[in-house]
Amino acid sequence: MSTKKNLPIGVFDSGVGGLTVTRAITELLPHEQIIYLGDTARVPYGNRGADTVRRYALNASKLLINEGIKALVIACNTATAHGLEALKHAYPNIPIIGVISPVSREAVMRTERGAVAIIGTRGTISSKCYPAEIQNLLTQLNLDKTIALEQIACPLFVPLAEEGWLQGEVPEKVAMSYLEPLKKTSVDTLILGCTHYPMLRDTIAVTLDSIMPHHVTLLDCAQSTSRDLAGVLSELDLARDTTSQPLPTKERIRFLVTDEPSGFMTTAIRFFGGPIQRPEHVNIIMEDDTNADL
Repeated sequence: MSTKKNLPIGVFDSGVGGLTVTRAITELLPHEQIIYLGDTARVPYGNRGADTVRRYALNASKLLINEGIKALVIACNTATAHGLEALKHAYPNIPIIGVISPVSREAVMRTERGAVAIIGTRGTISSKCYPAEIQNLLTQLNLDKTIALEQIACPLFVPLAEEGWLQGEVPEKVAMSYLEPLKKTSVDTLILGCTHYPMLRDTIAVTLDSIMPHHVTLLDCAQSTSRDLAGVLSELDLARDTTSQPLPTKERIRFLVTDEPSGFMTTAIRFFGGPIQRPEHVNIIMEDDTNADL
């Protein structure tokens, strides 16, 4: 096996949301090692300007690439929207996967009524990254179809997920308030356009079932991204040997954070769905942090 195959996969996000993506990767690719970076000193990215997010994404990726990785996953919708092209330009020799394209492609292929809804943070929705990507995919795939799109900003879903308010009266009322307008549409596919939202998947599903006259399929960017990553590693012959026993999860994943590690642990365990190693503190607020030409 080549040395490059043995290198870990780098994953970064502004905080804990990207752990839903990391969890999906570990479940699908149990032989792979991962370095997860949570830029907790600068969370959230969602209310930052596009240039600022791009600089943050460049800083985070530079640290991970210097650690020695074979592929990079941007486990954040905002960082994908504003930073993906800059990262691909800066690091053309490493595969870089964002969370927007994989789930958008799945939505395009799976919708039967030609009606897709996207829920996300205000930053993601205002960036219009999903409509742009879906239109690009329709063109690239040469599909003779039109897709009606509905976008809804659901900002309260993030604090609910981080506080562990995943079911019950409060999250159900919030979900109903956000999603009720969809009952007047023919939406049959809904993209969870934030890495926090899989934590509230059950509540979102129950709410949709109560207001929609037909079934709505929920698509999770974590699952779609992990499948795309698996395909890329296989295509580029970068997948690790799967004939040996996979390492225990706690030995396979190294966690890095840019703020005090203790504030990360409780929420991170909930998002990851199990115990994690104590994170290491790193500093990526470098001298060139304000330089747009990293």
